[in-house]
Amino acid sequence: MLEKNQAVLYKKNAAIITEIEGEKFAIKWQSAPATDTGKAAKYDTAKVREKDVAPLPAKNVALDALLSFDDPAAAQKIAEAHELLQSDDSTAGQKISFEELLAFIDSAAPAEAAYFYFDKLRSGFEFSFLEEEQKNGALVFVPRTQEEIAALKSKADEKAHEAEYHAAFIARLKAKALEASDSKYMGEVEAVALGKSDKSKTMQEIGLAATPENAHKLLLDTKIWPITKNPHPARWGLSMKSASLSLASPPEEERFEVAGISYAIDNEWSTDPDDAVAFDGKYLWVHIADPASAILPQSPIDKAAMDRGATLYIPDGAARMLAEDSLEDYALGLAQKSRALSFRISLNDDGTIEECQVLKTLVNVKRLTYQAADGLKDGELKDLFAIAARNLERRKKAGSVEINLPEVHITLDENKKVSIEPEVHPQSSEVVREMMLLAGEGAARFAFANKIPFVYVRQESPDIPKDLPEGLAGEFKAVRCMHRREVGLAPGPHAGLGLGMYSQVTSPLRRYGDLLCHEQLRAFLDGREIIDKDSMLERLSAGDEAAYACKKAERKSDLHWTLVYLLQNPDWTGEAVCVDFKGNEAVFMIPSLAQQTMFAPKNKLNLNDKVMVKAKSVDIPNLLVKFVEV
Repeated sequence: MLEKNQAVLYKKNAAIITEIEGEKFAIKWQSAPATDTGKAAKYDTAKVREKDVAPLPAKNVALDALLSFDDPAAAQKIAEAHELLQSDDSTAGQKISFEELLAFIDSAAPAEAAYFYFDKLRSGFEFSFLEEEQKNGALVFVPRTQEEIAALKSKADEKAHEAEYHAAFIARLKAKALEASDSKYMGEVEAVALGKSDKSKTMQEIGLAATPENAHKLLLDTKIWPITKNPHPARWGLSMKSASLSLASPPEEERFEVAGISYAIDNEWSTDPDDAVAFDGKYLWVHIADPASAILPQSPIDKAAMDRGATLYIPDGAARMLAEDSLEDYALGLAQKSRALSFRISLNDDGTIEECQVLKTLVNVKRLTYQAADGLKDGELKDLFAIAARNLERRKKAGSVEINLPEVHITLDENKKVSIEPEVHPQSSEVVREMMLLAGEGAARFAFANKIPFVYVRQESPDIPKDLPEGLAGEFKAVRCMHRREVGLAPGPHAGLGLGMYSQVTSPLRRYGDLLCHEQLRAFLDGREIIDKDSMLERLSAGDEAAYACKKAERKSDLHWTLVYLLQNPDWTGEAVCVDFKGNEAVFMIPSLAQQTMFAPKNKLNLNDKVMVKAKSVDIPNLLVKFVEV
């Protein structure tokens, strides 16, 4: 029962009850202490209810006496009480009220000592104050273990000497001689290097601008990061984990069962086959994975895929646009029968598309590597090779531009040792490409004929000179004549492909634009409401922006690992082909690395002449390498 002139704890302050007014209590407390400059203490008053305060074991005391009490031996008394409580099995780790604890610490303590000891206990190391209990009007403590006390003392010591420790850390950082424990101070530098922050007090203190490149170099110089650390996906806001939302199992629905065998032809390392092709003597069939059967527009999975834009493929691994466990149900050729969204195409004698129908299908799929498929070009795949050759010829007559620049495949082993191998393009890979182009053209025509808002890919005609050089120099120059592709809802020619109308629909497991097209085709086939143009544009724009981030991260990651490869192989030399001239310098392509460089050659060169080069300097943070002739 609270009484007049009793000490209480109000919030975190000591107060005295000055009056009792029914269910309310008038209290007084010190809101500001006296200062050394002679400024007097300030006091405040308030009217509170019993639930707003907790009683201190002190009655008939003056506030000033409560606040001025001191006991030089308090620390020793508290430590001895803690030791005794911890040594008693019946009380170790148990809750104890402040009144009981105070009597245990000093049974002869005067009433004025109550707040002094409470404050010492609350701010000390030996006991933990249970703030939740104060809400119920009780002041309760629990003895801490020796481990907890040691940790708190260490933290307090660190805070007390923070400036001293930080100054020593900065000195070590400037000397590039960090200790193992210093890594905890480098978190803000890592945030800058990963593109998560543009501010760093640490970098400012050593005179470095807070750029990702400077932060990356600092982390390498101090060996916080190894050269194999790839920051580029993070800088583009990309996760290295695949999507987590699992697709539902494919719905049970009526599907057309395609007779015979269809072929999923891909690289031997492919794990997510999403297309298969066949020719039945009348129709060309292009079967595409059908995740849109379980993904509705604006559903959580659809929005998550839009935010990713595409599957991220980098040497570090793949971060998939759709969950990994989606592959078993939706990739082609992983089950006895595969569900697909199929493009059934009838062709005219000249190779043009006469008609394209879109069907929900069940397909028998046989998986083949490119090498295996090449071995069947004169056998069971003969018709597909012929159709592809005819389509390529048709596109060439329409002005398509075929550019063949060197490509490489970069892999890492479990120790992040880098291997770089030339990308080989078997003949069957060209067959698959032509089939996918026919499917994209057929889908575009189908959507246009049925007035379905759709994603079309266009490209203006390039301005390629007639005197284009031969060889790699010609390929290099042709690339620079090409216009960027345009993506939108209006159909138009794709000059680079030699097609009058084109859409990308063949990778819905890994490209959001393709998935969006599938959702639209699915809605049309099912008789559901199709997505309107405004919504299509909004979602296309968001997905395309995210896909662009993936492309940038992929390119920078490939260059990062190429530079790591050069550092791991300091004796590397390779052939460079002269493809252009700029002033006194020549531009070179290095086919074995799929890289471009420029320097002044030792001797006069002609286009397509070759020289041997080596890497003179490698700058991983800035993604730069300087090659010189050997």
